[in-house]
Amino acid sequence: MKENQQPGRSKQAKVLPISMDAGFFFERAVSSLDRFHYDKALKYFRKAVEYEPDNPVNHCNMAGILSEMGNYEDSNTALSVILEKIDPTMTECYFYMANNYANMDMFEEAENALITYLEEDPNGQFLGEAEEMMELLQYELERPAKVTKIKSLAGVLEHDRARELLEQGKFTEAVKLLESIVEDQPDFWAARNNLALGYYYMGKCSKAIETIYGVLEQEPGNLHALCNLAILYQHEGETTLLKELEQKLRKIFPFHQEHLFKLATTMGVLGAHDVAYRHFRRLLKDDELRSDPALYHYTAVAACNIGRFTEAETLWRHVGRLDPGSEVPEYYLSRMEEMTSGTRPIPVHYHYHLPFEEQIKQWELPGEGVPSI
Repeated sequence: MKENQQPGRSKQAKVLPISMDAGFFFERAVSSLDRFHYDKALKYFRKAVEYEPDNPVNHCNMAGILSEMGNYEDSNTALSVILEKIDPTMTECYFYMANNYANMDMFEEAENALITYLEEDPNGQFLGEAEEMMELLQYELERPAKVTKIKSLAGVLEHDRARELLEQGKFTEAVKLLESIVEDQPDFWAARNNLALGYYYMGKCSKAIETIYGVLEQEPGNLHALCNLAILYQHEGETTLLKELEQKLRKIFPFHQEHLFKLATTMGVLGAHDVAYRHFRRLLKDDELRSDPALYHYTAVAACNIGRFTEAETLWRHVGRLDPGSEVPEYYLSRMEEMTSGTRPIPVHYHYHLPFEEQIKQWELPGEGVPSI
């Protein structure tokens, strides 16, 4: 032994301290969710709340997992804490509470929470979903809503039309309509987010980013804006800003299906396939989505990219059963062995169609022509 060296010192020097903070327990919760250990995930989310009791995101994450486990009453208790003690401006909590009440068949309470959401946040992120829920509640209660007019409904039809135009590729028309909506209703965040997308599709990236900044100045937690901004940062090569934003997105545990899908697809595009896989797996638990072959395909792509090849193969076989006329699952299944061995690149795009180069090959086959548009 060297002079003055204490026994065991070299071993002790290798021990790394563990930082026990909210982020540590969040990561543990996410790891448990990946293994479908929901009880453990809930325990770790509770610990995150203990370490950062004034952070509404921690409470919202806990409410989300409670709801997913069917503990709707406890979920609403967590949401009430946010509204009453931490951040009364998080009006989306009323919408989440309405969902929980509806799942408990407490339709009167669900209606009250939903009306509060619509009145407190007339241009909220869940406006379309809230309208659908209101129709369902009216059916269950066998009467019209308690209010005859909700101020949040202004501009909804025009916004729906603008979204259709974006989907049809009529970007100039969509942008003109969205600009008029935003001019009349400056805090219609969904319209502003879609306006940013319209600018992006027209090649006006700077204007798109500026529009998103305007949303985030007023509503910093707007997930659609954050996801759109991440994609724009990637397009513009803003690596430093993108890395910082990606770390923020990794810590978000979406409560609602639409947000979950938005975040999953965004993380897939960014190449954060581990997070994309986690969220797509959560979506597959939804009974309404289990018949969607595209969702199983997205999950298979994410699984491939994190080395879960056996699971990816199972998922693509399921795609084939759900959509027997599709060439997509057959294409990837026929290349599984090459992808597993590393002799063929793993797909990084998530689109539910054949890779573009494969489509070109098919167009070049005898008797095949370029398909009409």
